[in-house]
Amino acid sequence: MEALLLSVGLLLGAYVLVYYNLVKAPPCRGIASLRGRTAVVTGANSGIGKMTALELARRGARVVLACRSRERGEAAAFDLRQESGNNEVIFMALDLASLASVRAFATAFLSSEPRLDILIHNAGISSCGRTRESFNLLLRVNHIGPFLLTHLLLPRLKTCAPSRVVVVSSAAHRRGRLDFTRLDCPVVGWRQELRAYADSKLANVLFARELATQLEGTGITCYAAHPGPVNSELFLRHVPGWLRPLLRPVAWLVLRAPRGGAQTPLYCALQEGIEPLSGRYFANCHVEEVPPAARDDRAAHRLWEASKRLAGLGPGEGAESDEDPQPEDPYSPSSPHPEEPTASELYPSPQSSPDLSKVMRRILVKAEPELQTS
Repeated sequence: MEALLLSVGLLLGAYVLVYYNLVKAPPCRGIASLRGRTAVVTGANSGIGKMTALELARRGARVVLACRSRERGEAAAFDLRQESGNNEVIFMALDLASLASVRAFATAFLSSEPRLDILIHNAGISSCGRTRESFNLLLRVNHIGPFLLTHLLLPRLKTCAPSRVVVVSSAAHRRGRLDFTRLDCPVVGWRQELRAYADSKLANVLFARELATQLEGTGITCYAAHPGPVNSELFLRHVPGWLRPLLRPVAWLVLRAPRGGAQTPLYCALQEGIEPLSGRYFANCHVEEVPPAARDDRAAHRLWEASKRLAGLGPGEGAESDEDPQPEDPYSPSSPHPEEPTASELYPSPQSSPDLSKVMRRILVKAEPELQTS
């Protein structure tokens, strides 16, 4: 009996150590009031994105939930308005797998919203599921879509500077290795999916780095944020159904709740004084060093140029452009993947959302800043 009690005590003690050192997230204590400011959070209908949007709404921001599913997006907006007491939480349709949908969202947003102070790229996928595309779906959703959306919204970010762009990445970037000769090749099989996911997270880190360089002096700062190990839909979405009941209790014990996962993205969006760290990677609310592949400025610039091509960006749509973007015909030869409008683009338009059919550092870091320790 004594041995059993001792074993239980040791297990509990070990769990407490794991919880406070790996699971529990440090809270973000950034800007208290965001009244008069506007934020866009992609994938904000659930998980980390919803908790991020909730904290922004509680601080008084006007929050746009950019989500693929109209039903879930509208439901999330209703929930957040009720929970935050802030009625300026709205849904707008965005399908990052479709470049046409990204452009439609940008056109609708720029036509209806006079401000954009915070852009948080939270939406992402970890697997292609049963979908088979002629392109790398993981790279499209996790990097190319956010890359294009950032470029199209830059004019509004510039006019509202100081403003911020936050890209939710992952520690998986450490396993990424970009092959520029096969960057947009279709992904088939779980081994390729694991590799493609890590590659897309590395692309997130390199994108934030290069974006900081391209926007130096504009008042826009950019950060890559790792939410930590989070018990979210992304974790269980592609797990076989029979395995989920077994994994849920384990996930509840050793993974962060979505609220905890939202803290580092919120820190990057709200914390004052981190502007000199634009382009860096953050985890647990402090800056972290990244492996050589994630701080390779030549690779970052090469990815930038490749991403412009894959996103179908024209000469006047780079980071330096000050013009409001015009919608591009998705059937034009300049689009790398001409595509029919997907079902997720053909949403009906409720009164609370714009009608999309009608409104269409390097901060060159010669020497990296010292790592923060708190």
